[in-house]
Amino acid sequence: MDDPDVAALEAALGEIWAIARRFGLDPTPTQFELVPAAIMYEFGAYGLPGRFAHWSFGKGYYRMKTQYDYGLSKIYEMVINANPAYAFLMDSNSVLQNKLVIAHVLGHTDFFKHNAYFARTNRGMVESVRLHAERIRQYEFDHGTDTVERFLDAALAIQDHIDPHLRFAAAPPTPAAPPRTNPGSPYADLWELGDEATAARDQDAATRQAQALAPARFPAAPEADLLRFLAQHAPDLALWQRDILEIVRAEMLYFVPQMQTKIVNEGWASFHHARILRELDLTDAETVEFANLNAGVIAPHRRSINPYHLGVKLLEDIERRWDQPSPELQARGIQPGSGRAKLFEVRELENDLSLLRNYLTKALVEELDLYLYERQGNEWIIVEKNWEKVRDGLVDEMTNFGNPLIVVDNADHRRSRELYLVHRHEGRDLDPPYAEKTLAYVQQIWGRPVHLETVLNSDRVLFSHDGTKAARTEL
Repeated sequence: MDDPDVAALEAALGEIWAIARRFGLDPTPTQFELVPAAIMYEFGAYGLPGRFAHWSFGKGYYRMKTQYDYGLSKIYEMVINANPAYAFLMDSNSVLQNKLVIAHVLGHTDFFKHNAYFARTNRGMVESVRLHAERIRQYEFDHGTDTVERFLDAALAIQDHIDPHLRFAAAPPTPAAPPRTNPGSPYADLWELGDEATAARDQDAATRQAQALAPARFPAAPEADLLRFLAQHAPDLALWQRDILEIVRAEMLYFVPQMQTKIVNEGWASFHHARILRELDLTDAETVEFANLNAGVIAPHRRSINPYHLGVKLLEDIERRWDQPSPELQARGIQPGSGRAKLFEVRELENDLSLLRNYLTKALVEELDLYLYERQGNEWIIVEKNWEKVRDGLVDEMTNFGNPLIVVDNADHRRSRELYLVHRHEGRDLDPPYAEKTLAYVQQIWGRPVHLETVLNSDRVLFSHDGTKAARTEL
């Protein structure tokens, strides 16, 4: 962009901010920067500026940058959930494109600030990842780049297997203090409160003895946060390896709310960028450019869900239904004209799963022509158009971000500290080659044999890896 374009964009920024506030948005203070395509795609590949180096991020960069160079795809903006928020505009965009991006970003930063799922995110993550990267560079200096990168390979292979709900779990109850007894003293009766206390003490002693003789099971309950469990309990890890697991987990937790709210977040930003741009005094050429650009952003995709499209349609439908409530909604106390207030309630409380469960209606499924399909042979076949099954199918696909739920069932399997994992099968089989390769990474971290119980073609199967070879056993 040349200097006059930058000046025009700076002038538009204040106007767009004022319009956004007039619409009721309350964005986090946002710092915008113009950057070249190479920087935009580097940030896109790494997720955050200053993040630790790894070959997989470089691979992602070259894939995205090549698609951009050949005109196959384009990143228009990148925004970072922080306080203040950071947003990057591509300097090769037109002024109108960057005006739309600014309006879209303000929708995002408003959502980041007010949505419940972002309430506990680390708003200083940009600084945190810089410190993480410094520590990992020091580990590379101390232990060798290849050694650290091999361990990062293993950590990143299982980075999706965390439990974000642990952030909201209540602290465990404080253990009760042991009874004040002194059974070896001739004055023990002075410490007791009679026969009842003595009987209780004896019962406790019997229980402890029985527990000591019983085989221990660890963890006491299945553990869904595999990264956390390995960081805390893998037998032979060095401190730097445990730190890397914690770094990968902390950065993954930062991204979880964005993964949980992709549809509603992009819908909220797209819903408002369109309304904000319509309030600007655009030239005829800019109006046409805006119409084409906006249509491209929210166009439905043929074989996948476009979160921008579905999010906008859901929000528009919610606003319409609450502005003109049906008799059923009126019976629930919904007053006409309450659509805008309802949208802000949705922005505050919902994630993608709850949005689909609560607001994807039969009429909207039919209007958007949503359906479930699967590959049969060399063809894609529509297998379901019933609106409730379509809704439930979409929810199932997004549960746990589409990842299989793997839990730690026993960390002392066969009383030899072997790790026994269980796949909570919910109708979708694992891909065996992928499972075996990932299990090898888990074994690399655990340092002893590991096992994964799952279901393949309705049969129980156990995958195992002892550090040298993989095995598969029918159960």
